[in-house]
Amino acid sequence: MNTNSYSRFRFLLFLGLISLNLMMSYAVAAQDQFDRVTRVLESKKHVLGGNVCMLIFKDNRLVYSQNMGDYTRNTPEMIASCSKWLTAALAATFIDEGKISPTDSIGKYLPVFTQYGKGNITIDQCLSHTLGIESGQITLRTLLERRKITSLEEETKLFAEKQMAGKPGEVFSYGNVGLNIVGRILEVVSHQNFETLFQQRIAKPLAMKNTTFAKGKTVNPSGGATSTAADYMNFLQMILQKGTFKGKQIINAKTIELMQISRTVHAKVVYTPAEAVGYEYGWGEWILQKDEMGNSTVVCSPGLFGTYPWVDVKRNYAAIVFVKNIRVKNRQKIYQEIRDAVNLSIK
Repeated sequence: MNTNSYSRFRFLLFLGLISLNLMMSYAVAAQDQFDRVTRVLESKKHVLGGNVCMLIFKDNRLVYSQNMGDYTRNTPEMIASCSKWLTAALAATFIDEGKISPTDSIGKYLPVFTQYGKGNITIDQCLSHTLGIESGQITLRTLLERRKITSLEEETKLFAEKQMAGKPGEVFSYGNVGLNIVGRILEVVSHQNFETLFQQRIAKPLAMKNTTFAKGKTVNPSGGATSTAADYMNFLQMILQKGTFKGKQIINAKTIELMQISRTVHAKVVYTPAEAVGYEYGWGEWILQKDEMGNSTVVCSPGLFGTYPWVDVKRNYAAIVFVKNIRVKNRQKIYQEIRDAVNLSIK
């Protein structure tokens, strides 16, 4: 190596070391910024099940990553009702293409509902749990019982036979009925199965390589997805960035806005899970906060097993607490404490 080449090598090495030091300093500073969040997670680690992964995305990058116990950002786990947000997003791609409309009646695609006098229910009402069909509390037992179902087609026939809890659009009953009806409609419209549609339209474009609805015997659009913290963060990033991911438009910005409009302001609540009491609902997502104009600013879709993803539009960040523990008491209080710690740490 001649003198000039050696000098150039030393200069490049010097620049590389400076860049590495700056990156390390930034990472340390970022983690220090979120010390409050880490302390809260540590205090809740046991009640959350012992295994926790939390990620925070802001300003086009991950600004916080914390693993506790055996979980990492790439640990796959069942996410229960966090699946609803994914399914609503899948339906949104069909709305964007004009293949379905929120005002379409479900009887248009599934005549069995017309046979039972429920054909006038709309896709909008299914996405927001205001369809009026009695749902009931989602528990581990109901999830296990569902294993007897062999297809979405079979399940929707059973839904058509169920009792009504009230007039469509006037009652809110959180459960698996509405989103699973939408899942079946997407199959009918596309002549493809739900898992294939999800992989083509959501998972692959968002690089969600470890996310699937195909783990169980029968696909469950409302609660059957398996995912990782990293994968789901890609999804949250897309929601935060008005439907775009790495420069590609996955869902139109206007449709993302439609997903975040409350559909339950005047609806009578028949059933809502304890962790969401007092909140309103859009399409596949809870609305936690609004601004003075009534626009949603914080939206989320927590699951029965404890995983808690949310997007804060006002503060411009997305976050997920990835866990698995069905026996968590006072979830709403715990989630609020974690969100408060993040909000105090965000700059």
